[in-house]
Amino acid sequence: MIRGSVFVVFLVFSTQLLAGTIEGLWKRQGEPVWIQFEANSNAGVVVRNDKNPDAVGFTVVRNLEVQSATENTWKAEVFAPPLGEYKPAEITLFEEIIMRFKVKIGFISRSAEWERVTALPDK
Repeated sequence: MIRGSVFVVFLVFSTQLLAGTIEGLWKRQGEPVWIQFEANSNAGVVVRNDKNPDAVGFTVVRNLEVQSATENTWKAEVFAPPLGEYKPAEITLFEEIIMRFKVKIGFISRSAEWERVTALPDK
């Protein structure tokens, strides 16, 4: 029984190690907006928005959970500005530098891509 438990713990731990991380700073492609995911947090927060400075501190992503460690996907709720509310979304990490939010509402889906950056640029 102990061997089986050790194996299960090892399997769960090793699966978590396979996942990429979305921790860090991200810039929305084509937009002057940056969000930050902190370690051990389940949220993404606006740290800079050149078009709307009042948005700084706003939680864009909440309730973040790993969906598939081997496929680098998470599920979360993402704020949809046109609707003015949070919607369920899938977040996928591509090659550690590109992250995609995909929100599906009925038969329609919208995606937004974010690029990992190391620092905020000068204004």
